[in-house]
Amino acid sequence: MTRRPAVAVVDGFGSAARLAKAFDAAGHDCVRVQSTVDMPDHYRSELDLGLYADNVVHTGDVEATAARLAEHRTVAVIAGAEQGVELADALCEATGLPGNGTALSHARRTKDVQTRTVAAAGLPTARQLTVGNAGQLEAWHARLGGRVVVKPVRSARNDGVSVCDSPAESVAAYERIRSAVNDFGVRNEGVVAQEYLSGTEFVVNTVSRDGRHRVTDTWRYQKIDVNGVRDRINGILSLPPSDPRWSLLSDYARAVLDALGIAHGPAHLEIILTSGGPRLVELGARLCGADVARYAVHVTGESQIDRTVQAYTDPEGFLADVDTPYRADGHAAMAFLASPLEGRLRSYPLLGEVERLASYRGMALRVTPGQRLRRTVDDGTEPLAIGLAHAEAATVEKDFQTVCYLDGHGFYEVEREPHG
Repeated sequence: MTRRPAVAVVDGFGSAARLAKAFDAAGHDCVRVQSTVDMPDHYRSELDLGLYADNVVHTGDVEATAARLAEHRTVAVIAGAEQGVELADALCEATGLPGNGTALSHARRTKDVQTRTVAAAGLPTARQLTVGNAGQLEAWHARLGGRVVVKPVRSARNDGVSVCDSPAESVAAYERIRSAVNDFGVRNEGVVAQEYLSGTEFVVNTVSRDGRHRVTDTWRYQKIDVNGVRDRINGILSLPPSDPRWSLLSDYARAVLDALGIAHGPAHLEIILTSGGPRLVELGARLCGADVARYAVHVTGESQIDRTVQAYTDPEGFLADVDTPYRADGHAAMAFLASPLEGRLRSYPLLGEVERLASYRGMALRVTPGQRLRRTVDDGTEPLAIGLAHAEAATVEKDFQTVCYLDGHGFYEVEREPHG
């Protein structure tokens, strides 16, 4: 049994693992709750508990898992990764700890229900179809016209998302998605088609306590068409509160949080600013991934992780300045590289040039020399991410464009795989 009060993080993998270090510094132990008996493949490298005091494997009995958490003097339960959202809600309800309840859990986790719930609250949303069969989708796309997005109703990390220009492309995407096993090792439960929203896409990250919402950091997505993938996100650039779009996005984000019943904890919203105003792409009732919190500190002086810890350990302090501006006004970006090559990676020959950039602050190597490099078509095949931060926005912008220029065939040295 742990001696200090504990915080349970449901599926505390990836970037969420940083919560353990932050709560430890605040005088709390962290317990990792594994929402499924079998861990998804992309988390298997995280079998080591690190700073977690224990790993509680949920076998389907919420009361039994709640009893295990009581042994650790658990004072909070937080969703770490997307697939842990519903279990975190159920555990909060079972233990009486601050949480968002289970009434809207399904909407927070399921994309088509999420959009309907937000629309029912009176907020503008994308037009959509929960796909029943290929013929229905073909007819809907033909009536709508233009471009649509077809994706699983429950997924993460851009898994299975397809941008389609014709009804035939939409049907082909539907057939691929409906029978596929997703990143969490679960067969897709359904497919949703949504109108393609024209405009710039933004990220709004928040932390909530008692129904009050703090915007911790805001970013603008940069996209390219690469390796046959449309609208591949190749970077994010920070958006300062001085930008006139910031308030519009923040107000819409808070309204979405209210519509989806989020009163406690972190959330990650993706919003497209169209000519008719903001429209929700989707919300995750958990921390932002990709280690964005690390670079948010350079921009705002805080991060989602800092504020999440404060919201649960010092709620009065959190609420005291929940509506005040950021403490700092810096500039940052992350570049998500895309390999055009496949084979065993020998080296990144141009990485030294990246490391010499004025705003360079670090990298996350997902493929190291000696490992197999895959052609980048989604988040799971991304070879590395580069972090940039500087006091001058122009420096960050220039260095980000330099990284984009360097990324390509010359950035990767590979041993070509023999063709059989």
